[in-house]
Amino acid sequence: MKCVAVVVAGAAFGAALATQAVAEPKPRPALFERTAFMRVFGSSQPPYGFVRFCEQSPQHCVQRGNGGRFEATPESLSDLDEVNRIVNRSVEPATDSEIYGISEYWTLPGEKGDCEDYALLKQKILIGRGWPSSSLLLTVVRDEKGEGHAVLTARTSQGDFVLDNKSDDVRLWARSSYQFVMRQSYLDPKVWVSLDPQDAGAPSSLAGVQDGR
Repeated sequence: MKCVAVVVAGAAFGAALATQAVAEPKPRPALFERTAFMRVFGSSQPPYGFVRFCEQSPQHCVQRGNGGRFEATPESLSDLDEVNRIVNRSVEPATDSEIYGISEYWTLPGEKGDCEDYALLKQKILIGRGWPSSSLLLTVVRDEKGEGHAVLTARTSQGDFVLDNKSDDVRLWARSSYQFVMRQSYLDPKVWVSLDPQDAGAPSSLAGVQDGR
């Protein structure tokens, strides 16, 4: 994976991240106007790989936090950048088929992993740094090729930020070109909600994020 050079670091990065909601131009038009905060359109079926992960590792699917938006400090926001870069650079991208010989397997990665494994590891590290689990939400999108892809959303009072193994840059979700499909509920990590008004309440075609890097 090609790494992106660090442009801003430390607390200065956190301060810059906190102002993205007002400083950056808006993305291309979508089905609805994107603000700094994601909009939920009902319930969604969890990815089956996630359900299996919770069955095997229930300690990673426990609610921590009251569900309110995290009042992140510039230092906390800089954690997002640091953890995103550390994990992106320490895990070699590989598909579940290459690693485990099956199409989908969600787990904390070792030396290799795919997109959801990166997101799970970032979630675990940030919780260890004091972030509530209710603000660190696994999220499924359609990428630039229309394929299923998993990222981590950090839900804060400054906006919803995306940590992505395809990019070292943390940015507001509204700045992403992805189509956002579904996400963990901030009220219950085992429950998923729809981010797509056309898919709300219906089984998602991306319930399995197969072989996504």
